[in-house]
Amino acid sequence: MTTLLVLLGCSASGADADKDASEAGLDDPAKKEIAMQLVSSAENSSLDWKAQYPYIEDIGDGRGYTAGIIGFCSGTGDMLRVVERYAAARPGNALEQFLPALRAVKGTDAHDGLGRPFTDAWAKAADDAAFRDAQDAERDHSYFDPAVEQAKADGLGTLGQFIYYDAYVMHGAADADGTVGFRTIRSEALAAAEPPSHGGDEATYLNCFLDARVAAIRKEPSHSDTSRVETAQRVFVREGRFQLETPLQWKVYGDSYRIDGP
Repeated sequence: MTTLLVLLGCSASGADADKDASEAGLDDPAKKEIAMQLVSSAENSSLDWKAQYPYIEDIGDGRGYTAGIIGFCSGTGDMLRVVERYAAARPGNALEQFLPALRAVKGTDAHDGLGRPFTDAWAKAADDAAFRDAQDAERDHSYFDPAVEQAKADGLGTLGQFIYYDAYVMHGAADADGTVGFRTIRSEALAAAEPPSHGGDEATYLNCFLDARVAAIRKEPSHSDTSRVETAQRVFVREGRFQLETPLQWKVYGDSYRIDGP
């Protein structure tokens, strides 16, 4: 009876995924490259994620400046950590002088002490490999690595690992004022279906996770569009691409994308 309720309670589709333990996970370089392109399609409307290191603007979502390869924000603190990493690697760089201001605006959408001098310095710093490395390192430490680790613990294949990673990027790990974080989204999914690590069906569990994520997105007016779930990730689940097998075709915000291979 419990199993029946779980299967009917979410947007279940597809059969159990036949996963080979030897298959590459999202941390395989080729699969990670695909993940970066998928995220970039949603964050920057482009598959060219490496062109996003200099990107910076205030998109009006209450998080201050959004910048870089996954949308680091001045209001959430991950932008601060990027600049701290850069300062440690390249003391005296042009962004280092803005560290006090970045610490002061954390938790707000303020630009105090930042403004055009800061955004110009950020864009110019992208020419420095040390700054690009700082962005990569913060992405991996705060988002990619913990998402992949948790997904593997839950018995998820490469697609599930990406779905967790994208949720980390958009929502962060924990709840914040007016937002629902990854941990709450996962808890709601676990309350609705068993993950593969506990014998659950992978498609059913992933659809429950995506249901919880859609609900989380709809609680944020600035992120009300759910297409990165409904016309992208949900499509991959429905097609049974549990190892992110190419070709991949999807839409985000009405734009169409395709990846033919690694």
